[in-house]
Amino acid sequence: MLFNYFENIAFGQPWFFSLLALIPILIGWYAFRNNRQQGSFIISDSSAKGLSTWKTAFRHLPFVLRLLAIICIIMALARPQTKFDEQNVEGEGVDIVLCIDVSGSMTAQDLTPNRLEAAKKVAIDFVNQRLTDRIGIVIFSGESFTQCPLTTDRNVLIAAIQNIRNGLLEDGTAIGSGLGTSVDRIRSSKSKSKVVILLTDGENNGGLIDPKTAKEIAKAFQVKVYTIGVGTDGYAQQPVNTPMGVVMQSGKVSIDEKLLKEIASETGGKYFRAKDNEGLAGIYDEINGLEKSKVEISTITKQTEKYFPFVIAALFFLFLEVLLRFTVFRKFP
Repeated sequence: MLFNYFENIAFGQPWFFSLLALIPILIGWYAFRNNRQQGSFIISDSSAKGLSTWKTAFRHLPFVLRLLAIICIIMALARPQTKFDEQNVEGEGVDIVLCIDVSGSMTAQDLTPNRLEAAKKVAIDFVNQRLTDRIGIVIFSGESFTQCPLTTDRNVLIAAIQNIRNGLLEDGTAIGSGLGTSVDRIRSSKSKSKVVILLTDGENNGGLIDPKTAKEIAKAFQVKVYTIGVGTDGYAQQPVNTPMGVVMQSGKVSIDEKLLKEIASETGGKYFRAKDNEGLAGIYDEINGLEKSKVEISTITKQTEKYFPFVIAALFFLFLEVLLRFTVFRKFP
């Protein structure tokens, strides 16, 4: 318990600990004086053993109490204190919309445990790294939906990402609708940097907005789009509902890389291909490095003095010493 107390304590004037060198000097002086004052005599009668009483056994106690008082005073002079660092984060953030495909093919298990869950994990990690940015969440399959508007509340964002699942929307892959909704969420932003990170594993096959039209809208509102194609090459295992229950079927991985590259290139972004969990995490790390926020962190250190208990302890030891000297150990002429 005492160790835990001192573990969180710093000392404002630690040079006062040099006074602890006086302790062995005082002990030596006391021993020398005590030996000089002690008389010696020889008694042959064994009954002299009765002269040794509890008072003689504890005759050094007042001196020990005085030493403890001096140690406590030195500790108090060293100014024990706890420190608390308070950080104020100020800066200009980036407005970002995470546009995530939730179509049926995102349940394919070529990423662990599947594409959608892997995308959710890296999205949460990404959110936790953007301290001053406003972030929004848009999901799409055959249609699009705003899962979370732009906000700086990390808890709300993480909860929104965790609640994403397959089957919330009509199935399909409406890349144009997803991008269009994302741009609509961010177009009125006054931030100097507006970004959409669009993640999909398929080809556009539905929606009310053509992907190229959505791309032109993004360009008009100066929204930079990073596109991510997720999935291995060839075929991937995917759970499919059948009358006999859920069975695993092999499905071809079809990503419209040409479209995704075009959207990224013309809006000032970049196209990435994620074939495994590590690759997907690396992509978000790279985007995190490309889209830097201007952050200024100022640190305020608050100190709380903790010398008072040592002062009280010193007074207690001194009082106890004086009390014992003038009562129990009082010397009569």
